[in-house]
Amino acid sequence: MPKLMTSIVVVLGLAFGCQGGRNFYAQRADSLRLAADLRIQFNRAADASNRAVMADTDDASIAFARDAEKALQLVDSDVEALMPMLRSLSFSQEIQFLEDFGKHFAQYRELDRTILALAVENTNLKAQDLAFGPARKAADNFRDSLGSVALKIPPRDRCKIEGLIAKAVLAVREIQVLYAPHIAEPSDAAMTYMEQEMANLDITARGTVASLTEIVPRDVRPALSIALSALDRFKDFSRQIVALSRRNTNVRSLKLSLQNKPALTAACDDSLRALQDLLTKEDIKATR
Repeated sequence: MPKLMTSIVVVLGLAFGCQGGRNFYAQRADSLRLAADLRIQFNRAADASNRAVMADTDDASIAFARDAEKALQLVDSDVEALMPMLRSLSFSQEIQFLEDFGKHFAQYRELDRTILALAVENTNLKAQDLAFGPARKAADNFRDSLGSVALKIPPRDRCKIEGLIAKAVLAVREIQVLYAPHIAEPSDAAMTYMEQEMANLDITARGTVASLTEIVPRDVRPALSIALSALDRFKDFSRQIVALSRRNTNVRSLKLSLQNKPALTAACDDSLRALQDLLTKEDIKATR
């Protein structure tokens, strides 16, 4: 009887040992799979975030930002599943690398939220669209309205009128030239300087139209009123362009992506690579 009981205990022990072994091997394999997926999803998130910053339309920026957030959610899920598995396996070094990743990832995610929030606003791109669309059209209407004034002046009196018209049109064109550097400029002080230049040029254009009003025949003055209305529309678009450019969301998001994000991205990926390497070595040792 004692011999029989001993045999039963040995058999049960072997059975449970095999079961435990199979569970160990399965957990180790699952942990390696999760670590690999974790690294893939993190790099997908980083890539989608970069694409959101570089996108040239609102729709594209929003779509890439959503892709980045989805990948980050998968990163969270993988970490949540992987950590208890590593603890169950008593993989202390692997746990340390995953904890290191968690610390870096928390900083990365906070920065990435800021970057994506700025990127999807696209204020610099919107300012650019206004500059090359409605503002340009208003400036062209101003030029054309003043051109019609010149045609109504007798040739003998046209020289002085054309000189004033050229001065007014040039002032508006110089404002347009300042749009591009203002939109690209990261410095508030530099933008303020350009805005003052724009204001002075607007004063020049309006002063010139006022001078024209004093010297053209009365029947020509309605055409000058049309030109002045076009100049008012142009100034309104200029205000919008400056306001959007001042927010500088594309410039700021790009700066953060190029200067602040790479170090955090590398730190996260280094931790994940080290984790993968250790788990791979554990797998090799166990299969020998």
